[in-house]
Amino acid sequence: MHLIQKTFEAKKPLICYFMAGYPTLEKSYETAKALIDSGADILEIGVPFSDPVADGPTIQIAHEKAVKDGITPVNVFELTQKLRSEHPEIPLILMTYYNPIFVMGEQKFCRLAKENGADGFIVPDLPPEEAGNFKKTANSSGLATVFLLAPTSHEKRIKLAGSMSDGFVYYVSLTGITGERETLPWEELEKKVKQIKQTTGKKVAVGFGVSKKEHTEKLSKISDGIIVGSAVVKLQAKGDIEGIKKLVKQLKEGMR
Repeated sequence: MHLIQKTFEAKKPLICYFMAGYPTLEKSYETAKALIDSGADILEIGVPFSDPVADGPTIQIAHEKAVKDGITPVNVFELTQKLRSEHPEIPLILMTYYNPIFVMGEQKFCRLAKENGADGFIVPDLPPEEAGNFKKTANSSGLATVFLLAPTSHEKRIKLAGSMSDGFVYYVSLTGITGERETLPWEELEKKVKQIKQTTGKKVAVGFGVSKKEHTEKLSKISDGIIVGSAVVKLQAKGDIEGIKKLVKQLKEGMR
């Protein structure tokens, strides 16, 4: 059983996304430490890319700045290695678009990710229909693959994404891009999460739009895990370490 699955078996995890190399490599390391110290159960590490189609303005700006500063997947691997050596118990998932994997080559990317302490991948622009080879390569390196489902996903797609996902399925709470929201479509969300769980038999973590304690209070009754991204990256942009700690503590309080 890999670390991601173990964590989901043990608790309902709070999964926190941050951008590697933003606003600097050292600052992104400090962000990761603050997330772990304040209670994040799994880290989702953004790999900078020039065309992040699934992301809203907050995370797009982070991608842009990190790319401009020359942050590469190799720098991200250095960061994962450092975090892995200090926190062997925390799953580290790389959130990357497919292009950096393609450029480096699937085998090399997976090998380096594993050697440097990563536990798996979320690749938002790689649909499960086209991911067979990548999943095989990742799994043979001991890495998990996690696929996304949306409110528009039909039964056939749900079955496929479920069969391809290791540990959990990532449910995108709303159609559109990442970003903080005041409220979420609760009724539809509950219905869809139930459907995905029944169809796939997998744990379901919900992300996109999650930004406050009221959200995690409601989501913890519906889902098996909660993902927060833009709310963290907004504070990361300012180097607000205390703000990050406060946010994570509040989100965790909502999950109790």
